[in-house]
Amino acid sequence: MEQKTIHRKELKGTVVSAKMVDTAVVSVSRYVKHPKYKKYLKRSKRYLAHNKGNRAKEGEVVTIRSCRPLSKNKSFEIMFS
Repeated sequence: MEQKTIHRKELKGTVVSAKMVDTAVVSVSRYVKHPKYKKYLKRSKRYLAHNKGNRAKEGEVVTIRSCRPLSKNKSFEIMFS
């Protein structure tokens, strides 16, 4: 039997809120080049991530990895090494 390789997206961001049970809000920022003016802009997006045992605290820089949908809006988990 052939094994499937699972490609998971990994993003690095800052924990903005850790007030929910087993869930944290992680803000991931990136630089985007404006198509017309060629200026680089900072864009950020907030992801809900599974925070098992509420280990990640506000202000920490964490890596999040995509996983199966855990709820309506939560499809990432925080990586702990």
